[in-house]
Amino acid sequence: MQTSPDRHEYPAHWEADVVLRDGGTARIRPITVDDADRLVSFYEQVSDESKYYRFFAPYPRLSAKDVHRFTHHDFVDRVGLAATVGGEFIATVRYDRIGADGTPASAPADEAEVAFLVQDAHQGRGVASALLEHIGAVARERGIRRFAAEVLPANTKMIKVFTDAGYTQKRSFEDGVVRLEFDLEPTDRSLAVQYAREHRAEARSVQRLLAPGSVAVIGAGRTPGGVGRSVLGNIRDAGFTGRLYAVNKALPEGQKELDGVPAHRSVRDIDGPVDLAVVAVPAEQVTEVVTECGEHGVQGLVVVSAGYAESGHEGRERQRALVRHARTYGMRIIGPNAFGIINTSPEVRLNASLAPEVPRPGRIGLFAQSGAIGIALLSRLHRRGGGVTGVTGVSTFVSSGNRADVSGNDVLQYWYEDPDTDVVLMYLESIGNPRKFTRLARRTAAAKPLVVVQGARHGAAPQGHAVRATRLPHATVSALLRQAGVIRVDTITELVDAGLLLARQPLPPGPRVAILGNSESLGLLTYDACLAEGLRPHPPQDLTTAASAADFHAALSRALADDRCDAVVVTAIPAVGEGSVGDAALAEALRSASAAAPGKPVLVVHVELGGLAEALSAAASTAPQTTSDNPPHNAPSPTPAAEQLPAAEAPEGARLIPAYPASERAVRALGQAVAYAQWRRDAADPGKVPEYEDIDEKGAAALIDGLLARGQGLTLGTDETCDLLGHYGVQVHRALPAPTPDAAAEAARTLGYPVALKATAPHLRHRADLGGVRLDLADEEQLRRSYAELTELFGAPEELRPVVQRMAPRGVDVVVRAVIDPAAGAVLSFGLAGAASQLLGDTAHRLIPVTDREATSLVRSIRTAPLLFGWRGSAPADTRALEELLLRVSRLVDDHPEVVAVTLEPVVVASHGLSVLGASVRLAPPPARDDLGPRTLPAY
Repeated sequence: MQTSPDRHEYPAHWEADVVLRDGGTARIRPITVDDADRLVSFYEQVSDESKYYRFFAPYPRLSAKDVHRFTHHDFVDRVGLAATVGGEFIATVRYDRIGADGTPASAPADEAEVAFLVQDAHQGRGVASALLEHIGAVARERGIRRFAAEVLPANTKMIKVFTDAGYTQKRSFEDGVVRLEFDLEPTDRSLAVQYAREHRAEARSVQRLLAPGSVAVIGAGRTPGGVGRSVLGNIRDAGFTGRLYAVNKALPEGQKELDGVPAHRSVRDIDGPVDLAVVAVPAEQVTEVVTECGEHGVQGLVVVSAGYAESGHEGRERQRALVRHARTYGMRIIGPNAFGIINTSPEVRLNASLAPEVPRPGRIGLFAQSGAIGIALLSRLHRRGGGVTGVTGVSTFVSSGNRADVSGNDVLQYWYEDPDTDVVLMYLESIGNPRKFTRLARRTAAAKPLVVVQGARHGAAPQGHAVRATRLPHATVSALLRQAGVIRVDTITELVDAGLLLARQPLPPGPRVAILGNSESLGLLTYDACLAEGLRPHPPQDLTTAASAADFHAALSRALADDRCDAVVVTAIPAVGEGSVGDAALAEALRSASAAAPGKPVLVVHVELGGLAEALSAAASTAPQTTSDNPPHNAPSPTPAAEQLPAAEAPEGARLIPAYPASERAVRALGQAVAYAQWRRDAADPGKVPEYEDIDEKGAAALIDGLLARGQGLTLGTDETCDLLGHYGVQVHRALPAPTPDAAAEAARTLGYPVALKATAPHLRHRADLGGVRLDLADEEQLRRSYAELTELFGAPEELRPVVQRMAPRGVDVVVRAVIDPAAGAVLSFGLAGAASQLLGDTAHRLIPVTDREATSLVRSIRTAPLLFGWRGSAPADTRALEELLLRVSRLVDDHPEVVAVTLEPVVVASHGLSVLGASVRLAPPPARDDLGPRTLPAY
């Protein structure tokens, strides 16, 4: 690497892996003197036309002077980046800092000329767009604020790269050349462009893995059994529509087949492209396999081999090397230690997993970081037929194992676009990039339900997962996910229950629930469950045990036609006796009645009705049915109704009624659907971040810069805190120190009676229950007496740190906090002060910036919110003033990321206005924002 004294050290932090438009990957890195041969080889593969567009003249080869210039950089005023695949250049970009006259310059000049060259074979892959993002970030880091580029008018592709980037631009035409100038400061449009490109690229990269045209299983054993041989058999038995190959270097010479599949000793021997390789060899052999795959042009890998980060430090290093090696060739990896992937589409029919059976095709996308949990989820969906009322099965399944490369974020990008997926179910044990996951989840949830259960909630992430640390407790992370529209559940049973409801039933228009059935007791249990879930149930309608199928049909039709009803829960128990309703008849009655009101969901709670689940499926099916009197000779033994297989597959689009074995499970799923539907309605109008004319953003910035000049991080003193908050219209009641009784009296005279006397020692602060606060002191006599009592109870004044503060109007004490978490971003929290938030954890959270609608919901989302709204005849608090305070704090932290923590406690919210009685602010250099930089895969 370069070491000359006029050059800076090699900037290794500029290295990055990126996903390109077609789903492949490339590595971007600085160009150094060691790249001379690579540069020459790269240039020789560029067409004459592309060379002409770059140099504005025929330029068949680079001179020695050119090579020296293009490989010698100081990494400040002259910078070159290359995109590489397989270690070879596929594109380059460079900038040269220039002055106002257009000649080479150094800082403080803040403009640079930029130029690209992309190999013709790689044009159209989005390489230039990715390089522009990265060279722009490098330039900003080096103090360059503006790029200039000169392009021939015929070079429309390059002009489009610049104009589509979203930066503020100026365009001119002179001497036959188009001159483009654009600012490098990210704009809302440039970030939107960047996110859209990231989305398309990552979705495409997953699509290439899930819908390959050809698959090679590397490590398919010569004898039956073993992981590789099992995966090979599963792919073959599922009816994979593409080409399938078995690869094992230990195959005897001349063996051409394995289990009827073409067999080879190396992937290099395969005559034709291989899109996906399933790697099932011992970990120590994987590196050789990856090299062979990369050289053969394999697009992606599913590594089921174990022995990586889950096994300790040595395995973690082996995993890092695996990812780096695969990315060198532009390949993405699912795994290692993965259970595999499944695609049930009839155009693909891929079961590249260890699951011996393919799940029923359906509309549910399923992601599991754990193989064991993946097995459990597939098994439950299979037993319940993807929904006990019919085939609402799986569209695609991904088990990511150690998720060293492809993660839930990538798969979420794919499912957002996938027309075959209506509902997304995810089991997560860690969230590698919470800020990005929240952004993607919000977008996905606006289009289709996203249900998540998180494992390892109360401990560290599994060993195999490399994730950044978050200081936020699990409850806070869950609240932020719910804000993003994620349906958070606690168990995989709830995950499946919610998924089956959401997959084929409409979202409920509200929380009003009708309950009807042939069991009064089951109806009452359902009623109680609705109340517990915050729903608004109507009194149950008991049809009695003598109810016929026609009675059920009529009652359900009436309930669905009632404008006061938003959803219906039907309860059913077995009936005994001649003329009792049969399963098939009841199922058809419910189906036909619900079909007449397609805008309201219907759920069934049944108790061990052996055939109802099957009959409900059959009611929506066009296939011939087997009667219960003549079961097939190989019929399985009876199983609980909740686990019944459907009798036949329902036609696409048929309305299938989910059935549950317990009221609580059905109602919980319904409650989650109601909350999600309300989120969808609210998300359509998220509100706005209001502007306040009295906010002095520039004054606050100057104050923060001056304070941070003292050191890297500091907690502000009282005066500095009040001054900074004052710039944002947050006024803090003055608290004057009272180290002696005379000082306390003098402070009271300054502030005016009545006053409060408070001990501010850490063990007594905000602990009125310990007696460290005296309120409503009307005169000096009461003040001195209280001062004496405090010192007698708790010790000397230097231990108590007493202060005097003017009394504020009585009201409800609340606490407002904001913190910047390195992983999740800026978070605003609110709760009632004291036991409610500290002991019971009754605190609500929102991501910053907070809109006016979010501030309103934040105040109302805590369980103790009724205390703010006139509970038991008390005066309602001024919640509008409270919402404004929340918005001002949100603006402060959003405008100034150096404000890493704010606490306002207590804030007394009176009937008119509020009083901030205590405040603290901490400043520090802001954490790095990886969501504002160029697109990049997680570093390894």
